[in-house]
Amino acid sequence: MRPVPSNIVKPHYADTGVVKRTDEARVKTPEVIKCMRHAGVMAADILRRAGDIVKPGVTTEEIDIFVHDLTIECGAYPSPLNYHGYPKSVCTSVNEVICHGIPDSRALEEGDIVNLDVTVFVNGVHGDTNATFAVGNISQTDADLIRITEECMWKGIEAVVPGQPINDIGRAIETHAKQHKLGVVRAFIGHGIGENFHTDIQVLHYYDPRHTMVMRPGMTFTIEPMITLGTWQHRMWDDDWTAVTADGSRTAQFEHMVVVTDTGVEVLTAGPGAVSPSAPWKR
Repeated sequence: MRPVPSNIVKPHYADTGVVKRTDEARVKTPEVIKCMRHAGVMAADILRRAGDIVKPGVTTEEIDIFVHDLTIECGAYPSPLNYHGYPKSVCTSVNEVICHGIPDSRALEEGDIVNLDVTVFVNGVHGDTNATFAVGNISQTDADLIRITEECMWKGIEAVVPGQPINDIGRAIETHAKQHKLGVVRAFIGHGIGENFHTDIQVLHYYDPRHTMVMRPGMTFTIEPMITLGTWQHRMWDDDWTAVTADGSRTAQFEHMVVVTDTGVEVLTAGPGAVSPSAPWKR
């Protein structure tokens, strides 16, 4: 694993890879939300800049080096590094890889699509966001997949309403995906976030009538649908990290980190310069 300077404040798992869950309030204080807003803006900027270097011939390892160095330059720690032993500073998921792809020496090729998942730890909190990028010229089918996946994320975000059940998010996402005959991955979901990388809030991207936790102002979590051209089912590679579609179909993902407000939702990773700054059909 790449070294991190001693002056960078690290999360508790950085040296050992052992993740210890600590008690964390679901409803965050204004001070914590302020820190998360800063972390979110930083993560969004790093993601955008990493996306700018995506092109044929670039390896995912080179993207990892870029994200690692830029995160440290910003005074933050790359959250994925050594989280449960993950060996890199960013997740790079190419084509049929749903999530948690490990950067390596494979060069991206014309027509590929790649998801970059960036998370930073700064001021005691995490900021988490991701987006799917085209590598050179891609097919219309893949371009539509990317567009609709981004729309699915925004449909989910628009469903965040204080006092309403959290399964409204999954209902909105699944409805939009099914309208376009696309699959919604079920095995990997959005999550609570704050001082811990993952907290006990679960955000399903499909509708489950049993999932009725009420959204309350101050709750912070991610919405990150993974949408496929084929089956929603997955299989795991032997590295125990890389998840791919069971039928080899391509898949895309977008993610924002949000906080529930008194009147709706604030997107903490959609500030100026973000990859996905506003709902695409409202531009």
